[in-house]
Amino acid sequence: MYAALWRVLPGPWWVRVLILLVLAAVILYLLYFYAFPWVFQTVWPSEESTIGGGG
Repeated sequence: MYAALWRVLPGPWWVRVLILLVLAAVILYLLYFYAFPWVFQTVWPSEESTIGGGG
């Protein structure tokens, strides 16, 4: 799979490495700011606590 990706990318090896680094940065950005917060809100229990009413 990685060899096929490497062959599809244009340019010399250093341009390919640069393209892959930019792609990795974009993917990490999208995961960090869009996917992870959505998963956190969907999966994590609500803020309400039933333990230790504190009164």
